[in-house]
Amino acid sequence: MVASFSLSTSYWTSLQITQSDIEYLHNLLFEREMPLTARDLAPEFVTARLNAERRAAEGEQKNAAKPFLPKERYQPGDTLIFPALQWAQGSVKAVRNGFNPENSAFDVLTVEMENGAQRMFAANLETHALNDLPVEMPQSEETKPESILRDYGELIEKKLEAAFKADGNLVQIAGRWFPRALLVDIQPGQMNIAEAALDVAGGESLPTSALVKELDLPAGESARLTEFSLNYALQNDERFDEVGPAGQILWCLRRLEPDFVREVPPPLRYAEVEFDRAVLTPDMLTLESQIDDELTPASDSSGAANSLTIPLIYPHLRAGTLPISARARKLFPTAYESERVLFTLVDGKTKQRIPAWVVLRHGYVFGLREWYKAHQLIPGSLVQIRAGSQPGEVIVEAKTQRASKDWVRTVIVGKDGGLVFANLKQPITAEYNDRMVIHVPDFKALDPVWEKRMSFNDLVLWVMRELTKSNPQGHVHAQELYAAVNLVRRVPPAPLFALLATHPAFKHVGDLHFRLNEDDQL
Repeated sequence: MVASFSLSTSYWTSLQITQSDIEYLHNLLFEREMPLTARDLAPEFVTARLNAERRAAEGEQKNAAKPFLPKERYQPGDTLIFPALQWAQGSVKAVRNGFNPENSAFDVLTVEMENGAQRMFAANLETHALNDLPVEMPQSEETKPESILRDYGELIEKKLEAAFKADGNLVQIAGRWFPRALLVDIQPGQMNIAEAALDVAGGESLPTSALVKELDLPAGESARLTEFSLNYALQNDERFDEVGPAGQILWCLRRLEPDFVREVPPPLRYAEVEFDRAVLTPDMLTLESQIDDELTPASDSSGAANSLTIPLIYPHLRAGTLPISARARKLFPTAYESERVLFTLVDGKTKQRIPAWVVLRHGYVFGLREWYKAHQLIPGSLVQIRAGSQPGEVIVEAKTQRASKDWVRTVIVGKDGGLVFANLKQPITAEYNDRMVIHVPDFKALDPVWEKRMSFNDLVLWVMRELTKSNPQGHVHAQELYAAVNLVRRVPPAPLFALLATHPAFKHVGDLHFRLNEDDQL
């Protein structure tokens, strides 16, 4: 019993996971024989820590303070805690005999309270209501497990993960931890059978339960243990790839995955350009966030969206991919460990189901090439993405319209590899971003231009000059230049905007429009 129990405000932020903590959770996993995530184990850890701190506080106060019960006898110098007075503490200064005709002999205590006031209490009373009431220690808000997990749960989970990874006796698969000693032994021959089963599936992913049946492994009460053991064996064999979204484990043969899932498609490969981000103006930073380029780093203002409309740039259209920008990231499935996640895109209009891959490390979705062709999309076309009604599904919808001809910027590649931009009438089947639309009559005609080894500065100047020829005012908006440069080289907005902001060859004429200053050369 303690008079009060509280923890410092820095207790959980400066938390260190000890070996005794690991041993406690290790034993818990042994007892339950069930793989658990750090999130599953965090409440158990917090409760155990609170109990340990409470016991420590009890030990410190055991000899210094006693809970006041009227039936007990006390002596001067005793330190008492008064549960009925919100656990106030006081020291007995004097004891004298009390008298009441209705009661037998009892004592009267003179107690000096913590605030300096003196109060009197009756003691040595065999019968009193407070003798029979259970005295429970109050629980402050900062010592309630649910409050701690609400405020510090994510931090605690990260610290548990780090401690588990450093412990050689625990293994992890898909975010779940389990004692290595309890794993079922999976033989090499059984791994070969698993490979054959996935080979027969022809690139389709299979859940662990389906592979367990093929391998004739024990099921019944130990089914979870068996599946975890097989998952661990598959994870440590480079032939297999875990491609399920968080919370779902699916396996695929790595060699059967599409080439541009295992490696970045050529149109999306970015040769990094050095630049000073500090030179970007507020208007440039706002435009950068609106463009939704996957190569733009997340910022505090990125936020997340339930629905997002993205204008396609040529590299993604050519590769059959969608960018996973900072704003779009939460719309797509993630995984505990895998860099590649197999999921389903659903056409918002036709309900067509499209197998697709999220490539988390490089920030793109692969599998849309045929869908783009079917809708006759062009660079600058608008594509809306939103969360699906089922886990692991994302709805994708082209902002299509009845086919018509419209005047749009068109790029023509000359025999010498030069670019010509002209406003020509082209068939349009979907809504588009006015500044980013560029009709490309022949994608393959641009391939030789991609192979040119021009410096970044020279390339930007070249594209800028060609764009200004199609504009009577002779100036180009930064967003137009971004879309045009990406016809011939993959580049995110920031390096391009930084060049516009700092180099004397470009003159800002207002509202992110620039023109060439022909007196200066790059």
